[in-house]
Amino acid sequence: MADLAVTGSTGAVGGRIARTLADLGIEQRLIVRSAERAPRLDGAEVREVPGGYADPAGFREALEGVGTLFLVSAEEAQDRVAQHKAAVTAAKEAGVERIVYTSFLGAAPDSTFLLGRDHWATEAAIREAGLTFTFLRDSFYMDFIPYFAGPERTFRGPAGNGRLSPVSRDDIAAVAVQVLSTPGAHDDATYGLTGPELFTLTEAAERLGRYTGETYSYVEETNEEAWESRRPSGAADWMIEGWISTYVAIAEGSLDRVSGDVEAVTGRPPMTLEQTLDAYPELLSGDLPG
Repeated sequence: MADLAVTGSTGAVGGRIARTLADLGIEQRLIVRSAERAPRLDGAEVREVPGGYADPAGFREALEGVGTLFLVSAEEAQDRVAQHKAAVTAAKEAGVERIVYTSFLGAAPDSTFLLGRDHWATEAAIREAGLTFTFLRDSFYMDFIPYFAGPERTFRGPAGNGRLSPVSRDDIAAVAVQVLSTPGAHDDATYGLTGPELFTLTEAAERLGRYTGETYSYVEETNEEAWESRRPSGAADWMIEGWISTYVAIAEGSLDRVSGDVEAVTGRPPMTLEQTLDAYPELLSGDLPG
């Protein structure tokens, strides 16, 4: 049986990781909600847990015999921390010794980006369980920058002149593969994963405009205006609040950081916005990236 288990293989980041591990000839166990959606990869066995992290008994059984777990964060939900804690407990009970977890660059108990608090709580649970860990603290995804502008090609939010350094999902996956494929080399390490440069949303609009030949812009909103512009989505208040906190975190400077960790781990520099668009031109549709 495989010593390595990978969650999230039906998603964008986990899927990249699983495919690359298979290409490297590394055996793995894919833990998925639906076996039908799991990628078919050489050296990969599939274990279905329909309840995901919210089914600790099923998750524990699926992890029996596994030493290392790649734990991708669950979808946004009000009980996400509880799901993560249940998954960590199940992993320890199954005998897992090491967890590689996808966290957030600004993870903190008082993170301005509200979901960053979830990641901090999950990191704490992994530490408290006494497991060896590697935390991959990702900045916002570079792949999502065109999506933030939407079909109207306009960024809207209370981000001010704050800067951020988004990271491509390819780079996150490359770091994860390196960590997972070299046991012991990254134990108890925390990596901040960013792109190669900082930019404001105004500058992001300018760069997208030059790249596409279309007109992009950034419109500053107050918090109140941000709430009003997002209420028609029908999303729950807790979700809207999380969306808005994305922009507030940018404005306050908590994401104003460029890290050399992608290159330090993988041996190559992280991708720029333009390189990401070259690789994935479909991102310019304005739709939520798959």
